[in-house]
Amino acid sequence: MGRVGYLLAGSRRLVARRNLALCLPTLSRFQRERIMIAHFGWLGVAALGQGVGWGASRERLARLVRFRNRDMIDTYIAEGRPVIVLVPHFIGLELGGAAFTALVHSGVYMYQKIRNPVVDLQVRRARQQYGSVSVERQDDLRALVREMKRGTPFFYLPDQDGGRRGLFVPFCGVPASTVPMLGRFASMAKAVVIPTFARFLPCGRGLELIFDPPLEDFPSGAPETDTAHMNAVIEARIATMPEQYFWVHRRFKTRPPGEESVYPPKRRRKKRA
Repeated sequence: MGRVGYLLAGSRRLVARRNLALCLPTLSRFQRERIMIAHFGWLGVAALGQGVGWGASRERLARLVRFRNRDMIDTYIAEGRPVIVLVPHFIGLELGGAAFTALVHSGVYMYQKIRNPVVDLQVRRARQQYGSVSVERQDDLRALVREMKRGTPFFYLPDQDGGRRGLFVPFCGVPASTVPMLGRFASMAKAVVIPTFARFLPCGRGLELIFDPPLEDFPSGAPETDTAHMNAVIEARIATMPEQYFWVHRRFKTRPPGEESVYPPKRRRKKRA
């Protein structure tokens, strides 16, 4: 299904191709194209996997998802330490998040309403089915910090375009507008930050949730340094599974003042007479 999408989703294909050219410039065009075709295949897997995560029982999730280095995060949670689970946009994110809340610990996450009310209701219901708590982006951050201090892990998704409120720090060597909140959250809650990555396994073997070691010397107190540190951690994992990073997102949409867009202009639909 995803590879059919590769043929039909022309605008997203152009975005992914441009992102790969910017982020993996040392690869040949042929190598990047192979990564992109594989990526669209995994997008098809992820689309169906999201439906599984919305309604799967704990028993089914335990069969589908395995954990790497789980002892590390279990130790911090058992000690009652505030934990930030840094979850970049790899395409197994939704299923991995469902498995975490069902099998490791319920969590708290920031949420932005989806325009379609039916989809919004379904997504909220799915993410809260095992006790997780949502906090609206515009809500008082003190409630979020209190929840972390009570021992509830905070799921932080860091790598969407930050718009004009973001800091321009390198992402794969390209200045990228990035929201500089991770260091602030870690400082406010005195939390440990554990990078966590979802990876679909080949041949239908399920999904692996990988817990990397916590960030060292973090936060530093310098927002630009902390934000660049976060991006570097994501880049290191992209190098190990480039096919599963979310390349169809316009990560470099916001440019520094004076720079032109790196993406081709969107095609305008012709109005019907």
